[in-house]
Amino acid sequence: MKLLGHVDSLKSQTSIKFAAFIFISVASFYLGKHWSDGSRLIFFSRQSPSGTTSSSSSIALSPNLNKEFNVSALIDTPEPPRSAKSEGKWASGSLKAPPPPPEFKIYGIVDENGTMSDKFEIGEFDTDLVENWDNGTEVEAETGKEEVRSTFRVKKFGFCGENMREYIPCLDNVEAIKRLKSTERGERFERHCPEKGKGLNCLVPAPKGYCPPIPWPRSRDEVWFNNVPHTRLVEDKGGQNWISRKGKDKFKFPGGGTQFIHGADQYLNQISKMVPDITFGHHIRVVLDVGCGVASFGAYLMSRNVITMSVAPKDVHENQIQFALERGVPAMVAAFATRRLLYPSQAFDLIHCSRCRINWTRDDGILLLEVNRMLRAGGYFAWAAQPVYKHEEALEEQWEEMLNLTTRLCWNLVKKEGYIAIWQKPLDNSCYLSREAGTSPPLCDQDDDPDNVWYVDLKACISRLPENGYGANVAPWPARLQIPPDRLQSIQIDSYIARKELFRAESKYWNEIVDSYVRALHWKKFQLRNVLDMRASFGGFAAAIIENQLDAWVLNVVPISGPNTLPVIYDRGLIGVMHDWCEPFDTYPRTYDFLHAAGLFSIERKRCNMSTIMLEMDRILRPGGRVYIRDSLDVMDELEDIAKAMGWRPTLRDTSEGPHASYRILTCDKRHG
Repeated sequence: MKLLGHVDSLKSQTSIKFAAFIFISVASFYLGKHWSDGSRLIFFSRQSPSGTTSSSSSIALSPNLNKEFNVSALIDTPEPPRSAKSEGKWASGSLKAPPPPPEFKIYGIVDENGTMSDKFEIGEFDTDLVENWDNGTEVEAETGKEEVRSTFRVKKFGFCGENMREYIPCLDNVEAIKRLKSTERGERFERHCPEKGKGLNCLVPAPKGYCPPIPWPRSRDEVWFNNVPHTRLVEDKGGQNWISRKGKDKFKFPGGGTQFIHGADQYLNQISKMVPDITFGHHIRVVLDVGCGVASFGAYLMSRNVITMSVAPKDVHENQIQFALERGVPAMVAAFATRRLLYPSQAFDLIHCSRCRINWTRDDGILLLEVNRMLRAGGYFAWAAQPVYKHEEALEEQWEEMLNLTTRLCWNLVKKEGYIAIWQKPLDNSCYLSREAGTSPPLCDQDDDPDNVWYVDLKACISRLPENGYGANVAPWPARLQIPPDRLQSIQIDSYIARKELFRAESKYWNEIVDSYVRALHWKKFQLRNVLDMRASFGGFAAAIIENQLDAWVLNVVPISGPNTLPVIYDRGLIGVMHDWCEPFDTYPRTYDFLHAAGLFSIERKRCNMSTIMLEMDRILRPGGRVYIRDSLDVMDELEDIAKAMGWRPTLRDTSEGPHASYRILTCDKRHG
């Protein structure tokens, strides 16, 4: 009985569980029906449609068969990355989009991922400090949906008038010259630049019939008449063998000068015989020729491995420097007047003056003191003039004055022969310090910088030589080209320890680049003769031109916006000049075949408009000449637009570092004349 009772109990519990299951199923059915707003679920039933019990199961189909429902919003799972397809669903409104993240504003050149970017905003700034674009340039901003970029639109530059064919802005400023208080010391021949915003705003035209220059070395002896169509020098100096006409279309240069009618070669031989230590192309490498005429002295020194800076003012013989540069000889318009010349101390191994029409003894010798500043310790001064050899009373007095002055300067008269006198500068300050007290001129103050030359007045004092002998002990040519000079240590740059390594690295860098230009861009097929390096540093580019045996010379320009490396350039046996590229350069139009600018515009654009510099480059570049601008990518678009506006043909090239480098090379050809 007990067993039967237990079985009944188990049946009772099973019935209760079954009844509970049925109840829950029915309840779930009605709740689901209500929840789905009339939609029916798919479920199993054990009742027939008539309500009688059936042993077989039937399936009821929901009327929502083949319809899709998005239930992802009910599932609490991490949100996967949204594709473009899913973005369309967000936009269609089937799901509510999450709020956008806060906008990430960039105020620098590093983005939110820590990488460099050229897309950034500029914070607040004072609009008064922003320079207005002039010189015919306009700036427009194009705005797109995805990004904002600035595009420079530059108006095409027109040609200047025919009267500006030989215009030198800082030397032909008639209005400024009229305002000078005095001109008796040659002030009118010095720089007087136009005011800012009143400079060149057009392209200087070439003369009618201009021809591509005759290549070197033929250009030493003849040039095209139409390129420098002036006969004044032929009329004035033809009898002195300076220059003559050769038919109707050429000028001829016989190689003579006022004091060397029989030719420069014979004259140079005479100087070497007078002073055997004057070994051209060995210890004598860099020369300054004062009052150079058409630069035959410098032209004939080139075959002796000597580079000469030929200078003369733009005076009555105003085209003499233009003739020199047309011949392919280094030359600049410059005058001994009231300011220092733009060359460093101890720059020249020899300074030459042949009938240069300069009164060296005026104002207690202030002009000869400038020669003394630029002359290297132990260097030579050669003077060929009438007081040396004529015995007229007035000329003899001038000779005595010259002897007296040079003695007080501690110069040693090495040789006087015929119409030439040659002095030598001392190697150190010992003679200066042993002079009697009160001897004039005095030594300059200790704090005087003899290499500070930009708009610096002449000083009536003797520039001190460095106590450590820097500048006096340069190696002979050609070794000095690649030997780091002593004065490298005195240049004001950030490096204090590895300067020699920097010097060698720069030389190697440019040698590899120029070598690649020669091989890949066929530079030896170009007509390269007169070359200007607009930001020269230590002169590595010029040294590479020599190492690659290109028959060209380079004028190295050291901008005032950077360290003064001119002493190093001259100690290497190269030539150069200080300049501010926000102002015009002291040369005639159409005087250079090739302009090289590495890293110039990214620096100077902070100081002046890039179009100002580019217009000046066009002025001094010959028709058919070339320009290589190596600079950061952010200046290239604007430079390319300016180049097109000037009629140049620009091409943007990658550097050897590849297309992702921050630098590019803009090569340009000047097509107009």
